[in-house]
Amino acid sequence: QVQLVESGGGLVQPGGSLRLSCAASGVTGSFFTFGAMAWYRQAPGKQRESVATINAYGTTTYADSVKGRFTISRDKAKNTVYLQMNSLKPEDTAVYYCNAKWRNTYWGQGTQVTVSS
Repeated sequence: QVQLVESGGGLVQPGGSLRLSCAASGVTGSFFTFGAMAWYRQAPGKQRESVATINAYGTTTYADSVKGRFTISRDKAKNTVYLQMNSLKPEDTAVYYCNAKWRNTYWGQGTQVTVSS
C-alpha cells in the first residue's frame, strides 16, 4: 500500500529556511517516473491551497505567494519529494501536506510549519 510520510516541519524565525521531505513507501519505479507530486498547505482560517507541483516531466508550478522562495524537487532513487522553503514569512505558517497522483491520489498526514519570532 502506498504511504506518504512528511517530515522536516517545525518552528523557524522569519527569513529563515526549512526543507520538508515526503517519503513514499510501497511504490514501484513507475510511481516517480509517471506520477505527479505536490505540496499543499492549510493555514488557520483559510482553505487548503496548492503550494507547488511537479509532474512526470519535471515541470514545476508554484503559487504566486511562494514564487522565488520555495522550490519543489524529487529524488527518484530515494522515493522522496522535497520542498525547500527560503525567506520564510509569518504568513507561511500552516500545516503542509504531501500529495501524489499515480493511478490514485494519496495524501500524507501533514507537518506543522510555524514561522514566528
